[in-house]
Amino acid sequence: MIHILNAEPKGYCEEARTLLRQMGKLVEAPLDREGIMQRLPEFDVLIVRLANQVDRELINAGKHLKVIVSATTGLDHIDIDYAKMKGVTVLSLRGEDEFLRTIHATAEHTWALLLALLRHIPQAYSAVCRGSWDRDEFRGHELDRMRLGIIGLGRLGSRIAHYGLAFGMRVSAYDPRPMMQLEDVTMAPTLDALLASSDVVTVHVHLTEETKDLIGSEELALLPSGAVLVNTSRGEVVNTPALISSLQEGHIAGAALDVVPGERSRCADRKSLLEYARSHRNLLITPHIAGATFESMARTEIFMAKKLVTFLKERVAKTHND
Repeated sequence: MIHILNAEPKGYCEEARTLLRQMGKLVEAPLDREGIMQRLPEFDVLIVRLANQVDRELINAGKHLKVIVSATTGLDHIDIDYAKMKGVTVLSLRGEDEFLRTIHATAEHTWALLLALLRHIPQAYSAVCRGSWDRDEFRGHELDRMRLGIIGLGRLGSRIAHYGLAFGMRVSAYDPRPMMQLEDVTMAPTLDALLASSDVVTVHVHLTEETKDLIGSEELALLPSGAVLVNTSRGEVVNTPALISSLQEGHIAGAALDVVPGERSRCADRKSLLEYARSHRNLLITPHIAGATFESMARTEIFMAKKLVTFLKERVAKTHND
């Protein structure tokens, strides 16, 4: 019998649970790293979201571990190379483009962050709750006729392009390996060219060695004065000291982040961003909730449960054939 550990079960979709129970024994327990380390030796399958770093030490604790399941496209929380070396398969949403085109949560949150940043919505709400009613204090900016620059024209970037066009923006994109060409979207020849001609920049790339610190001091300096940046990809894509410096100097007018470096390790960059956001209204941060809607999480959990079923059936069939 297959033993499955769901270490992050809060709000898990019931239909996905039913599918998992049909495969074997399902144990659901909200576990931190230490808890996973203690329980993992008895399980064949580990299901995680983003709360824990599945590194070498944790993988080694899984004496019978065969599969790690994560309903995410980003996989920086899992040591994929080491898992492969240990014979552990990682199942995720990466590469599932046809299915992912039906999931809109992250793109919608990107746009929500942009509107909240330009219209000072969090600060205005807080002021009203304190009894203030001063509309002039929160005068914002319209998106109409602004220049939108999109870094990464894949599934998310292309949807952001459609949003931008619907809001009357002039849309450009940069992608060294574009998946598509969109009507009314200008492709910039270089990242530098895109940044230099954008009032709003949104970031939609996977975290790799190439994209780590993709946006640093030199790149931020290329942005027109008063531009804004929105990042819902991974925190390490934007260099933290460079971003804070640009915000402090007033070169860029604001930034909105759903991701920060060291979300699980609580590193110095994470701390400095949160400290800055507490005392400055030009930095808006949300806790990696872009993909966290009831609809998207239910659909992705069901999809991943079915993907696990297929994988295990194929594994059994291969074993029998061998």
